[in-house]
Amino acid sequence: MRFIFLSIITIFSLITNAQQYSLNHFYIYDATLAQKTDSVFNSLSDTAIVGQMFIQAAGVHGKPDKTIISLIKRNYLGGIIMLNGTKESFIQSIKKYNAVNKGVPLVFSADAEPSLINRKIKNTVPVKNANKLLNRDEVRYYAKLICKELKEMGIMYNYAPVVDMSPNKIINFRSFGINADTAQVWANIFIEETQNSGIVATAKHFPGHGFVVGDTHEKLVYIDGEMKEVKNYRPLINKGVLSIMIAHIAIKNNVEYDTENLPSSCSKKIVTNLLKQKLNFKGLVITDALNMGGVSSIPNCELKAAKAGCDILLMPKNVRSAIEDILEEIKVNKQFEQQVYASVKKIIRLKFCLGLL
Repeated sequence: MRFIFLSIITIFSLITNAQQYSLNHFYIYDATLAQKTDSVFNSLSDTAIVGQMFIQAAGVHGKPDKTIISLIKRNYLGGIIMLNGTKESFIQSIKKYNAVNKGVPLVFSADAEPSLINRKIKNTVPVKNANKLLNRDEVRYYAKLICKELKEMGIMYNYAPVVDMSPNKIINFRSFGINADTAQVWANIFIEETQNSGIVATAKHFPGHGFVVGDTHEKLVYIDGEMKEVKNYRPLINKGVLSIMIAHIAIKNNVEYDTENLPSSCSKKIVTNLLKQKLNFKGLVITDALNMGGVSSIPNCELKAAKAGCDILLMPKNVRSAIEDILEEIKVNKQFEQQVYASVKKIIRLKFCLGLL
């Protein structure tokens, strides 16, 4: 009888002392959450610490299952983007990947913009393209609908919304329009609905893709002079967006922020000086895909992006060699080591706030 009594007390204590976190806790200081984050961090090897920064692609246009499973077992990944497939296949894949993972839980992500979700995830409910949405209520409605679809698959991180304005022909059908106020206000509605649903939203593509000529999937493109779209991000940051994606766009003819022919994703001027310091963004900075033409030809681009201040490195060409590059730099660069550790602690904290830990 005493054994049963003690067991009940123990269970009650665990229940009453357990802290349930949500995304609303990410930006709020909580001593217990900080302690739990440090505890998980301190349990990891150096390789597993750096591995938390990497998200690799699975699905039709991603890496084969065998490769993904190998990376998971080696603790080389913090998450996976489900890239092209069916809703049903993604559900099965996510179950499979979770089953083989014995380390820190993975966060699953997708490019589920209003304009892309039906193309990239077949058998999802029909959603209008962003440029066809008529008003704020439609933005709110479709944001909720997208979140419902993602949660049913186990996807907790959405690379949406697009904050770019629409002159660029690669972006126009994915944009909320040419008007800066509309782009910012509608993006904020999408972000609020997404994060209230327990899914991380991502404002992209910083510092702005709308007024460039060309496609970063193919080559490096440039903002010439003023970065006209940066102003759209400050209200989103002030209202709590959790993630911002950095584009592979270079800046020229700009005295303060010229990136010297490097993409923004690899430029400390843009990632750290502008986004993290001037705009005071404390959330997760994620690169656009690192296999894109605008960045992939740069030697050690993953290391350069990490040194620039990016917290999450999306779709590297070779995860293993990128991890080795970062580990080697950590050995000789104490400041960079602390920067990496801060990034990984943010990632672990986010996983607590998502209920994954």
